[in-house]
Order: sequence, then structure tokens, then C-alpha cells
Amino acid sequence: MKQLQSYISEHKDRFLNELFDLLKIPSISADSAYKNDVLKTAQAIKISLEKAGCDRAEICETDGYPIVYGEKTIDKNLPTILVYGHYDVQPPDPLDLWTSPPFEPVIKKTEKHPDGAIFARGACDDKGQMYMHVKAMEFMTSTNQLPCNVKFMIEGEEEVGSANLATFVKNNQEKLKNDVILISDTGMIANDVPSITTGLRGLSYVEVEVTGPNRDLHSGLYGGAVANPINVLTKMIASLHDKNNHITIPGFYDKVENLSKEERAEMAKAPFNLENYKKALDIDAVYGEVGYTTNERNSIRPTLDVNGIWGGYIGEGAKTVIASKAYAKISMRLVPHQDWIEITELFKNHFERIAPKGVKVKVTPHHGGQGYVTPINSIGYQAASKAYQNTFGKTPIPQRSGGSIPIVALFEQELKSKTILMGFGLDSDAIHSPNEHFGIWNYLKGIETIPYFYKYFTELSK
Repeated sequence: MKQLQSYISEHKDRFLNELFDLLKIPSISADSAYKNDVLKTAQAIKISLEKAGCDRAEICETDGYPIVYGEKTIDKNLPTILVYGHYDVQPPDPLDLWTSPPFEPVIKKTEKHPDGAIFARGACDDKGQMYMHVKAMEFMTSTNQLPCNVKFMIEGEEEVGSANLATFVKNNQEKLKNDVILISDTGMIANDVPSITTGLRGLSYVEVEVTGPNRDLHSGLYGGAVANPINVLTKMIASLHDKNNHITIPGFYDKVENLSKEERAEMAKAPFNLENYKKALDIDAVYGEVGYTTNERNSIRPTLDVNGIWGGYIGEGAKTVIASKAYAKISMRLVPHQDWIEITELFKNHFERIAPKGVKVKVTPHHGGQGYVTPINSIGYQAASKAYQNTFGKTPIPQRSGGSIPIVALFEQELKSKTILMGFGLDSDAIHSPNEHFGIWNYLKGIETIPYFYKYFTELSK
């Protein structure tokens, strides 16, 4: 496209500074103490969409945090692309592991990002990737090169399960009507190995509570005589996997799709160095379900992981106590065809059934979503592939992701359109972890590639 690279080069510093301003706002949706910051971020996104050339941008209220909507219609006979992203971020904890404050963005060079990366919570997930679309839109409108219609839907509850998005989508089907949905909330294999995400895992997230005696007890007077909820909980959790790291919940695998040898062979073509993988994580061995490779374990197989566990005394020094209660948060990543509601119920029934006498168990479902697979023979995928070929100089590899974006399946169900996942982050960018970052090269490469998707999708749609 005319002037694209020169436009990005000319406005690079402004593009970075505008993103920095967004990253400075702690829009943590999981913590109500940051409510005003989340709302402030929504307002900033609305203003950005207006400046980028949207004819209309608005804050759409929900029962939770608002959704920012924007649109520009140039010709109703042309295709419409709906861009989805989110402006909320994960909590930054544990703060002591950050090398710089999480909401004071700085640029540092890394091995994967020799040109520098932006370190801040939300840099990659998802403010940086969402904002690429805003700046790509700015280029297309300011140079009169927008080839089709565009709509934006940027939400503020993705990191807490998108509880109100389903209602918004169902109630606004005409407003959100589109020909394809474009999302950048995934990653790619490497800066020199572009890839397009073609599959996402589903998610079931639960919290469990084990209660023993009606109060904390002296471990000398009662130890060995009553069930210790922490001991019981850890044994129950340990029993959820067998010696082959296969999940033991009855019925859990009933709907799991087993990929063919041919499909697994295609996946194996993606460059992967096991020694480098272990080195990057500072581990001496990988771990997981027997019979599958590392890349298969984290993409095409379901998992069950403890995300947090607590109970009893954890302060300084010693306190000899048997806790009355113990807790854990558990997430299950699911593959296509596994229904998250069904899996949650299977977990609940099993966990309650394996509890020994002497304790009571409570399972509280939090949120979840379905898995998703997008076909590589669709116009949307072909347009994305051509866009990457143009800016990276090579054909992208289709890749299934281990992550979850529960609303993608919802979009297809309600809006009847396919989603294309064009992510520009790397697995090493530490999303959800301390020192999250996003390469400057990746940020600018996204802004460069997205307009070509618009161009090719419009051409292929004719």
C-alpha cells in the first residue's frame, strides 16, 4: 500500500507514546479498587477511535465494565471487518518479580527483541496488540486507503471471563453484523517464522473449598485425630492425574478429538528446539501427558492445572495449627468439542465424590468458554496469509494455540462469521507474568500487516 512504511516510520515515536499513555493506566478488571482506571481506559480508547477516523465511537454500558464500539462505513456494498480486542489487564502480582514498575512502561533490549521491547502490564495482552488495529485504521483513513467498512468492539472484561459480552453480542447483532472478525490476542512462532493461529483451547475455571473442623485446631492436641483439610486437598488434587499424567475424571476425554498422524506431522514442521525451550524456562526436563510432544501437549490436548492453593498459617515464623479450611483455584484447558459447562459438571461431581469422610467439599465454577478451530481454506485465512507474505516475505504457518479466547466460539454462534487470529506477540513475552513485554518491531510490524489484510480480504470477497 502506498506510503505505509514511510507513514509508520514518520509516526513511530507518536505511536509508541500513545501506547505508553494507555499502558500507564492500571485497568485491572479483576480488582474493584481499579474501577475508575478501567473506566478511564475505556474513555481513552473511544477518543483514539475517533482520532483514527471512525465516524462514530461510543461507550456502551453493560452490567459490568463498558464495551467501546466504533465504526466507519464507506460503502454498504463492501465487506465489513469487525475488530475485537480488550482494554483490561491482568493483576501485576507478584510485584517483587518485576524489574521495572508494571504501569511505568520502559523499553529494554532482550534476546528475542534486539530492537527493544516495551515492558509493562498489558503491553502484549492486549493493549499493544489491540492498539495496532487503531493505528492501522488511522493510516488507512488518513491516506484515503480504507478499502472496506470497519467496526471495533473493545471490551473491558476479557481477563475476568467476558461475563457481559455475550449479552451485548446477542442484543446488538445488527450493529455488529460483519463478514469476518479480526483479533490480535494471540502470538506467532518467531519474528522470522510468522504464523496464524487456527485453533484455540476452551476453558473451565473453578475454585474448590475443603472444610474440616469448625475452627482452626492445635496441631499437637488434634493432629492425627481429625482430617486436615490441607492434607486432604493436596491428596485430592494429586489424584486428578495418573502416572501417565492422564486426567482421571470419568468422561473427561469422551469428546476429545484425536488428530490424525498426518495432522500431527504437519504440526511438527513448526520449528521447535526442546533444549532452548528448557533453557528459557530454567528447567531440566519437560513434563506432561505420555505419548505427546511438548507442542502437542500445549495445544491439541486438554489439561488440568492448579493456579493457586492456600490455607492455614503462612505468616512469618511458626504457628502449629490444623486449618479449618483449604482452597485451590483450578483451570482446565479444553480442546474443540469438549463443552466447558459439561466438563465443569464432570469435575464438580468427581471432586465431591472423591472427598473422604470428615471433610465437606464445595466447588464454585468461575467462568469458561468453548474451543475453536478456523478453516485454512476460508477467504479470511487466505487474506491473512497473503498479508503476512507481503510484509514478512514468507508464507505463515497455521498453528493451534494452547490459550483460550472463549468469546470466539460465541461470535460464530451469534454473528455467524469466522474469526481470523493475527497475533504478533511471542510466547516469551511473559503475558500474565511479571515483566510482560511486547517487541517494538512486532508492534510496528502489526501496524504494517493489518492494512494488507483489509486490502486482500476486500479483493478476495469480490
